[in-house]
Amino acid sequence: MSDLTPTTPNPEDERSGKTRQLLGMKGASAGETSIWKIRLQLMKPITWIPLIWGVVCGAASSGEFTWTLENVLMSAACMLLSGPLLAGYTQTLNEYYDREIDAVNEPYRPIPSGAIPLPQVITQIWVLLISGNILAVLLDTWAGNSFPTITCIAVLGSFIAYIYSAPPLKLKQNGWFGGYALGASYIAFPWCTGHALFGELNWKIVVFSVVYSLAGLGIAIVNDFKSVEGDRQFGLKSLPVMFGVDKAAWICVTMIDVFQIAIACYLIYIHQQLYGAIVLLLVIPQMTFQDMYFLRDPLKNDVKYQASAQPFLVLGMLVAGLALGHAG
Repeated sequence: MSDLTPTTPNPEDERSGKTRQLLGMKGASAGETSIWKIRLQLMKPITWIPLIWGVVCGAASSGEFTWTLENVLMSAACMLLSGPLLAGYTQTLNEYYDREIDAVNEPYRPIPSGAIPLPQVITQIWVLLISGNILAVLLDTWAGNSFPTITCIAVLGSFIAYIYSAPPLKLKQNGWFGGYALGASYIAFPWCTGHALFGELNWKIVVFSVVYSLAGLGIAIVNDFKSVEGDRQFGLKSLPVMFGVDKAAWICVTMIDVFQIAIACYLIYIHQQLYGAIVLLLVIPQMTFQDMYFLRDPLKNDVKYQASAQPFLVLGMLVAGLALGHAG
């Protein structure tokens, strides 16, 4: 005889599902009714963290940051620009253009679930975009920049975000171009913004952050594993679709590790041996967690891998930023 006893929902699982929903993570639960929580979910707060951290790394690489109240407030405003405003704009825009794919991959998302009308989503996109670019202008003025460097970065980043998600270009249709656009958004743009806030942005910092973004390409690939089914159905050529799940996982971790090692070697080359050695040491636990979780089952363990291995990547970014600031 089958067991027809109704199961009682686990309160802990329910709380976990709601938290994941609010942060915009995989494995969320549906049913949120608060319009402000739904708006926050559209902006995927979990994705703000690397951009906020990128601002910190840029401030460190400038070599000009000091712990004054004004500098802390400037940093906080810059983090607001890179995270909640422009990253929020990017994620909301992506949700809007991916609503049909999300109906397959993540039907609990706000738009495919019908939790928020499309006109309200469009309004949110414009509010975040305009607010972010206005704040960029104000930060240039606050920093006393003779050239509007931060504004230019914000405008360029906003444009890249649009062509990443929107047709006809829709860069995310190609795993390489789309992944690198995402990697640059995570690392190069916030890094250069943080640097320009406190110092003079130069071509060496731009090139350094652009190269570091190749490691960010590996991070971007991780985000594609949760969407393989829908991407394949709608013809999006993400790397897991193009190469298969296992091979794409190896490409992902190789990109992250190789370019971090290259960054460490560069730091040693510019006579920042201690910082270079620290970056190399941080790669070891990162590779260990890659093998323990991600390479063994990319589809099941992508979130666990991000939580365990990627902190060593972002710590390495800060070490590199401090090295550049120290080198002058």
